[in-house]
Amino acid sequence: MMPQNDVEKFRIDKWLYAARFFKTRSLAAEAIERGKVYINGARVKPAKIVAIGDMLTIRIAHYQYEIKVLALSNRRGPASEAQQLYQETEASRKAREVLAEQTKIQSQQFYTKGRPTKRDRREIDRFKNRQ
Repeated sequence: MMPQNDVEKFRIDKWLYAARFFKTRSLAAEAIERGKVYINGARVKPAKIVAIGDMLTIRIAHYQYEIKVLALSNRRGPASEAQQLYQETEASRKAREVLAEQTKIQSQQFYTKGRPTKRDRREIDRFKNRQ
């Protein structure tokens, strides 16, 4: 983590990249532009300055993170260092775990191994012709 000084500004897109929520800074900026990142409940632009204590809401795919900013950094370091920059709320963590479990169960239901058999193919054809 970089020491905080008053001269350096910490943009939200750079901070999200440093905290490893996005693989590139441009992906972070794009997510902000599309309204997937909120600071203290307000939609922001990529150049918005982030401060310690800000509450962020970040939507990535189906998952939503609610985090509190604990430290500031513009440098992308190892994951262990990135995790020191924020703290996720307990409610957010539980909601993500429930959603991950539901997604896992749903994907297992629709999993088929290999190509359909002749019998499966006939059932698929019958199903398609009904619609």
